Amino acid sequence: MPVAMITGAGAGVGRATAVEFARAGYDVALLSRDADRLEQAAQAVRSFGVRALAMPADVADAAAVDDAAQRTVRELGSLDVWVNVAMATVFAPVEKLSPEEIERGTRVTYLGQVHGMMAALRHMRSVNRGVIVNVGSSLAYRSIPLQSVYCGAKAAVRAFTDSLRSELYHDGLSIRLTLVDLPAVNTPQFDWARNRMGKKARPVAPVFQPEVAARAILFAAEHDRREVWVGFSTVKTILANSLIPGLLDRYLAKAGYSGQLSEEPSAADAPGNLFEPVAGDYGAHGRFGQEAQSASLQLITERHRAAFLGLAGILATLGAASLLRRR
Repeated sequence: MPVAMITGAGAGVGRATAVEFARAGYDVALLSRDADRLEQAAQAVRSFGVRALAMPADVADAAAVDDAAQRTVRELGSLDVWVNVAMATVFAPVEKLSPEEIERGTRVTYLGQVHGMMAALRHMRSVNRGVIVNVGSSLAYRSIPLQSVYCGAKAAVRAFTDSLRSELYHDGLSIRLTLVDLPAVNTPQFDWARNRMGKKARPVAPVFQPEVAARAILFAAEHDRREVWVGFSTVKTILANSLIPGLLDRYLAKAGYSGQLSEEPSAADAPGNLFEPVAGDYGAHGRFGQEAQSASLQLITERHRAAFLGLAGILATLGAASLLRRR
């Protein structure tokens, strides 16, 4: 039975991903900071008849991540897929950030993925097989205001991933590295991320359920894709930034604040999970279930790319034949 390691598995996309891999028949190693929440996720994994190994750890601690990888191989027998999901952020303009907040968010969201890649590779190189899935974001391509820490870290993940992929090709290794870029997702991060704005944060619409992200991550692990873009909003964001970045700068200066803030006030003493986990019964979902989409048409076309390309080719051929007949 294949084994997958999921970081950030205690809640949000990580938890949904752990369940998705269990449903697909993987034994699952789970890594996150909050031990109680992680054990709840492990119980959900075990309900599918597979093994679960819960390991409380902070991905910012490289030694702890490496220990988790070694324990996974020792207790579950292998390490076939490693998925880097863990993240932490702050909702605030740069002028209100402290150096400590920037460093911590970068250590978790960027270096946490680096630590995961390095730990996975120490095992995967020895057996010359395995898949590493890094979870990116459309915001790695198009940064937005109030999320400089997150956007900067995700852009760094993308750059590091590209460098490492070339090195794997150079070394002739049968280890695959892929990046899944996500849209806005309905997770608890908008309730527990550190917030300096005085209003509760919200994802920029359209919003997707975490299961959409989880299915994309599993697909990326099992299919040969360099990158997987999830949602038409991700596609539009990435393409628009390549064409009109200056115009987007000015548009986001006007719309980027209101699009990320609700009208609900945020308590000055609201807990934030940047340095310590926030206690509570958080699962995969946040508070935006009523507007969150449970499927992505774009992802369906990505999963069945060959069929859609074939259909497009047939339609193009029929169209060309029709034009020729008219002549």
